[in-house]
Amino acid sequence: MSGPARHHESAVGHVTGRAVYTDDQVRPTGQLTAWPVVSPHAHARVVAVDTTAALAVPGVVVVLGPEHVPGVNDCTGHAADEELLPTGLVHYVGHVVRWVLGETEDAARLGAEAVRVDYEPLPAVLGIDAALATGSVHTQPKRILRGDPDAVLDSAGSEGGRHVLSGEVRTGAQDHFYLETHAAWAHVDPDGNVACTVSTQHPSETQGVVAKVLGLPRSRVVVTCLRMGGGFGGKESQCHPFAAVAALASQVTGRPVRVRLDRQQDMTITGKRHPFLGRYRVAFDDDGRLLALDAQLVSDGGWSLDLSDPVTSRAMFHVDNGYFVPALRVTGQVARTNHVSHTAFRGFGGPQGMLVAEEVLDRVARHLGLLPELVRERNLYRGPEDGGSVERATTHYGQRVLDNRLPRIWRELSERADLAARRAEVSAFNSRATHTRRGLAITPVKFGISFTKSQYNQAGALVLVYLDGSIQLNHGGTEMGQGLHTKMLHVAASTLGVDVGRFRAMPTATDKVPNTSATAASSGSDLNGMAVRAACETIRDRLAVVAARMLGRNSPEDLVFADDHVFPAKEPDRRIGFAELAYTAYDQLVSLSATGYYRTPNLVWDPEAGRGTPFHYYAFGAALSEVEVDGFTGTFRLRSVDVVHDVGDSLNPLVDLGQVEGGFVQGMGWLTMEECVWDDDGRLRTFAPSTYKIPTVAEIPEHFEVHLLGDAAQDRTVLGSKAVGEPPFMLALSVREALRDAVAGFGPAGPGQRVELAVPATPEATLSAVDAVRSAGTLGTGSGRGAGELSAQQ
Repeated sequence: MSGPARHHESAVGHVTGRAVYTDDQVRPTGQLTAWPVVSPHAHARVVAVDTTAALAVPGVVVVLGPEHVPGVNDCTGHAADEELLPTGLVHYVGHVVRWVLGETEDAARLGAEAVRVDYEPLPAVLGIDAALATGSVHTQPKRILRGDPDAVLDSAGSEGGRHVLSGEVRTGAQDHFYLETHAAWAHVDPDGNVACTVSTQHPSETQGVVAKVLGLPRSRVVVTCLRMGGGFGGKESQCHPFAAVAALASQVTGRPVRVRLDRQQDMTITGKRHPFLGRYRVAFDDDGRLLALDAQLVSDGGWSLDLSDPVTSRAMFHVDNGYFVPALRVTGQVARTNHVSHTAFRGFGGPQGMLVAEEVLDRVARHLGLLPELVRERNLYRGPEDGGSVERATTHYGQRVLDNRLPRIWRELSERADLAARRAEVSAFNSRATHTRRGLAITPVKFGISFTKSQYNQAGALVLVYLDGSIQLNHGGTEMGQGLHTKMLHVAASTLGVDVGRFRAMPTATDKVPNTSATAASSGSDLNGMAVRAACETIRDRLAVVAARMLGRNSPEDLVFADDHVFPAKEPDRRIGFAELAYTAYDQLVSLSATGYYRTPNLVWDPEAGRGTPFHYYAFGAALSEVEVDGFTGTFRLRSVDVVHDVGDSLNPLVDLGQVEGGFVQGMGWLTMEECVWDDDGRLRTFAPSTYKIPTVAEIPEHFEVHLLGDAAQDRTVLGSKAVGEPPFMLALSVREALRDAVAGFGPAGPGQRVELAVPATPEATLSAVDAVRSAGTLGTGSGRGAGELSAQQ
């Protein structure tokens, strides 16, 4: 049974402006502001830095340089390849060279403008192609292999009824564009202890980086996250240098320090979603069933490694999306370029891998003259329960796709959205249209849930019950607007059987719950929910013993905690209020606080063999989108969206619906309009809302129907729920495929058609694709048709 559809626990604060974020705190007396001095070069040697003029600016206190670092001059939590303050080289336009501390923000800014840096420009590597040409890489290729794809591919072209296609697809970067830019406040007390408030998805790793830079043990550093105004992965690792700078500056000056980037700084200095290059060869039969796939994935990691290796690995895991491929080889590699260090972003490489799968399926369908939705359905994973086999429900890395709901979701969505009738309507419209064409597409999502780094699949919680029955809830997850605290409050309240109003969700802090994992990988509710539940169960079991004595019972296990009371299952009228029970427990010397801990079971991965079970389970979904494209301008209108998505037994349907809708829209932005443009000197030109377009309410269709799959409780998860943060992002692949379907309508229909569409599919890219299909054949009157007329026998 799903949880209650409660509004977000901070909803009122969000809409009234009362919610406090990092830089909204009351400023302490004497607080300084830090402002960055950034490199104008994509690659250069720092020859000299002159701070004389800067220090003469009224209000400037100090210019922070590498000589001030008492510990390790590195701001990563893993690869140790990012100097906090460069000692020799800068690696991208926007690389921070120094930080100027001022009494006011204006003083710090003017001081930064006065710092003089002499550079020796060096050759720069700008983009994946240049990196591959020069051998500039972060990692060597790694591989996952099933079967012998070479044998199938080499023989397919010479055998009747078997075909081979090859091609490539590129994806661009995407800015996180969270509403709250990076921010950190820090203060070092007279004893040398550090308190940091940071907009971070990973407080424990931020704590570790600050401690490393300052040369302190972690126990001397407390990192707190009040809440974030969005994260989307951009504050998983890239928040660390700003926290470290604030803490280092406070240690140097003995005063509180704030760092807050403005929008241009945030977009210029911090990493994006990884651009990818995907190349493939695919073999398939006359029915469009895949026989073999050989895919090569190369990600643009930027100047440092950051999280690029696991991002690329997840793209390799998801290059199949929801489709079974009998023989499959996928290789992955991270290129090193002189761009910002690209980082985690919602989906964490999964979208880039899945895009290759959808590119391949559309190519196959149009080559054969079959409906793309027919080819997609034929290739879905299917176990014995769906007319398939164990093999057809096993991934290329050897994990069984258990509880496979894709066939069920596909059928339900096709019926709900009336796919067959919609296809006929699109075909009829295109047969009479002049300068516009419509297209539709239905695409699946199969997304693995767990961190692929096994150590991160753990979580802790701390629950404190007070004498009046009020409760503080602490857990290791961070709230970035996604409703994690709201869900955790439901888990705690339902476990203790009390009203959610008894709880106060505390800011995430490393002195309450240590050694936590990032709130990422869609695992926030899964991991922290189980830890919260464990802590509440400990308290509940203690209280049950007290309640049994109060009720004169010998069996605490027969008691029910519900409706803010405790009572015997067979005597519900004999009730003890929770507040009374809490006070009595204290009076009887029973502890009213407990920690909870959880680790995900049965995860095994052998990276050398490319085999194992890296995921706890899979989240499934499908979306059907319909678009209309203007053949004169390349602009499009999203006419309708229908979604069926699997969230298990939802912890909060209202929150989950918001996640599905928001994820879809953000995915649509990546695929259709959010274009990051760097010039030939490596300078980002799309560094503000004026030049970087994100979806607005104007892009949302009037018909946007989201249905959460019913009767879908998931075993071995918190209250039967499933993760929902990232999987909906990939539902937006249906928009890009619908655009390709519409573009196809501008050209002659029939087997052999090919539609190449760049990502993002901006109006310019779409118009170029339209021109390409037009030039592939001569259009007669009314001859522009869509995939609905590709094959009459379907």
